[in-house]
Amino acid sequence: MAATTYDSERAEAFAGRMLDMLNGGALMVMTSVGHRTGLFDVLAEHGRSTSHELAAAAGLDERYVREWLGAMTAGRIVELEPESGRYTLPAEHAAWLTRAASPDNLAVTAQWIPTLSTVEDDIVACFREGGGVPYERFQRFHDVMAEESAQTVLSVLFTHILPLVPEMTESLEAGASVLDLGCGRGRALVMLADRFPASSFVGYDLSEDAIAFAGAQASERGLGNLSFTQRDLSTFDVDAEPEAFDFVATFDAVHDQAKPLALLKGIRRTLKPGGTYLMQDIQGSSHHHENLDHPGGPLMYMISTMHCMTVSLAQGGDGLGAMWGEQKARELLAEAGFSSVAVHLLDHDPFNAYFVVRP
Repeated sequence: MAATTYDSERAEAFAGRMLDMLNGGALMVMTSVGHRTGLFDVLAEHGRSTSHELAAAAGLDERYVREWLGAMTAGRIVELEPESGRYTLPAEHAAWLTRAASPDNLAVTAQWIPTLSTVEDDIVACFREGGGVPYERFQRFHDVMAEESAQTVLSVLFTHILPLVPEMTESLEAGASVLDLGCGRGRALVMLADRFPASSFVGYDLSEDAIAFAGAQASERGLGNLSFTQRDLSTFDVDAEPEAFDFVATFDAVHDQAKPLALLKGIRRTLKPGGTYLMQDIQGSSHHHENLDHPGGPLMYMISTMHCMTVSLAQGGDGLGAMWGEQKARELLAEAGFSSVAVHLLDHDPFNAYFVVRP
């Protein structure tokens, strides 16, 4: 092998980049804290505040608030007037960090960093021994996923997503049957069942906790046209009810499955003639080198390693991973028996693609 010349300038530039990333990672942890404690919301609402005033308004311990403000100031997220000791959150920053800014609240997404880091020891063991980390090890996953979905899916469910299937809204108004697979806490189905009382809705998910939460929400709202069932979908290709549903949907769910092809074959099996499958999944390429300019490429691969891929492998599954990409998605959809696939991107959501799929 030919000797290579060491480029000291390149090395220094990379060290600087690493330091920036270390500070960025630290700020993401503190951003998550600021979101969960409501500090961004309170600071945006109250304006110029001392650490004592902010802590009192938020109902929090001042010493912790003061240290958090130090991180936010050093990170140039919050601005400080040294003479008065008052802190402000610029409106341009609040537009991306507060609950009022949803669906543009990036503090919600910041929660993935500390949330998924709780299983780092388990993941390191998997690197050495193989296998995966099961769902029950992820304590806050469904909390964060529900917030994330509220921004990317629920906020535009009626205005942007349903219109991707031209006849869907009219069919739901008249009365149609809908199945949501990997439904999580079922928030999309709750909204749909409430909006379209003439239609019937069913949700399946592997998580008992998520299904229990979803069922409680449906009961609380008196939605008799909505039901949830805890179900392992790894054999859905053979045990899906044939030709039972007009529409099937999956929201950020296929790549997590133990047997994604079996799920897709089951969807093909359970769709009525003329039915439509709507799949929301991660937008990207199946090839690493084609994701260099992806706006959230490293983040998506991290989430995949720390959750999506590993929960599938924990079930003895394929470990498809979040960044399976459009090429692999089209390949599996074709193998499952679908012939028509149209892919849509939404302006507000750079991380997801929406596949409208027909037999």
